[in-house]
Amino acid sequence: MDTQNPMSTVWPLPVRGAPFTRADADLVRRMDAISAATACAKLHGMGVTRTAVQGPTALDTGSRIVGSALTLQFMPQREDVASGLGQEYVERDTALWAVLETVQPGDVLVVQAWGSNFTGCFGDMLVRYFKRRGGAGIVIDGRIRDAARVRQLGVPIWCTGTTPHYASQTDLFPWAYDVPVATGGVLCLPGDIVVADDDGAVIVPAAKAPELVQDAEDHEDWESFSRMRLEQGARLSDYYPLSPNSRAEYEHWRDNQVKQPAQ
Repeated sequence: MDTQNPMSTVWPLPVRGAPFTRADADLVRRMDAISAATACAKLHGMGVTRTAVQGPTALDTGSRIVGSALTLQFMPQREDVASGLGQEYVERDTALWAVLETVQPGDVLVVQAWGSNFTGCFGDMLVRYFKRRGGAGIVIDGRIRDAARVRQLGVPIWCTGTTPHYASQTDLFPWAYDVPVATGGVLCLPGDIVVADDDGAVIVPAAKAPELVQDAEDHEDWESFSRMRLEQGARLSDYYPLSPNSRAEYEHWRDNQVKQPAQ
């Protein structure tokens, strides 16, 4: 590829997918109380069994995000189409730079990087720009660079580790955005909802989210009740999961809770 004219004539880049609709803001807000584990378990019960992104872990423990998915796809380099010769001067004309210009407040950027150990998908400057545009967090089945500076920015990131390489230095090239991606073995469509915490990242299909929220809100409530009863010395088998009797006890407890006035 001609480094002075980085856009390929073999296949026009970057590729951009069709327009999509972001998840409803109120739905995302309601999901903020739902853990990744609960989301994953409830989706499994709904028949959606491949939702947990394999590989990426939180760069900093204690991180948590819920947001609408924005997607970025890396593909293998091929020198007649796209390569990293020319470094950032080539990258700035790719999907990597382009997707950052579309970030809206609350977006979670989900990146397909094939689990590469040699591709630093994001570094200090790009994460800094992502934060300034209001991005909520990033999930990558690959690596980042400039780790110390990135940590200082406070943007929640799930990745497979760190590397000194820039994004197109070795085997991959930023190819497309706003397209379906396979991240950590899980399909993510633009506009799906991402829930991520110390247990990992889970992709919630947008159409399943309303049902998930309704079921999970009850689940989180009864787990809080069960946790309280276990601390009080109750038997595990009676309260996790709830038996018919303890379910009735929970519902009585729930209905009699004093609602705290909004601050």
